[in-house]
Amino acid sequence: MTDDEQITALFERMCTAWTAGDARAYGECFTTDCDYVSYDGNRAQGREPVIASHDKLFRGVLYDSALVGRIESIRHVSDGVAIVQATGSVLTAWRTKLPKRRLTRNTIVAVRGAGGWQFTAIHNGRIRPVHPPEPDSPPARLARALVHASRRLGLGRAAAPDRASSRTGQS
Repeated sequence: MTDDEQITALFERMCTAWTAGDARAYGECFTTDCDYVSYDGNRAQGREPVIASHDKLFRGVLYDSALVGRIESIRHVSDGVAIVQATGSVLTAWRTKLPKRRLTRNTIVAVRGAGGWQFTAIHNGRIRPVHPPEPDSPPARLARALVHASRRLGLGRAAAPDRASSRTGQS
């Protein structure tokens, strides 16, 4: 199998372990010193905390859930190190369709060791695109007005030097 096929198989094994509710098998997909950031920003350091937290989840609120995921890309940054971009979501037992608002993007660092590929870092974030308002929109004008008012009142952080000088014409 190619490296990409092995990484894909590891990703599939991770999803299968989750769906089986097997926290130990899920944790074995990760290195002993892994960094794991969940969608809510919590960070677990090391395989054993990942196993412990997922065991609690699999026996509790995520009982009989399935992890559904798809690799979007694998980029090898050096020999034995790859960045995996994937999407995924948890399908709870009472659902038949993945809820769009629960879709996450995963950035995963995979490393090849003596025993094959494992994940050494993963960061999960909800996919909720934000469309910033245009600079002349009412929300943007309000934000600028709040900045100017807070500065006049001496509140908040000081203006960045390059912005302050560019507004006043000073150098």
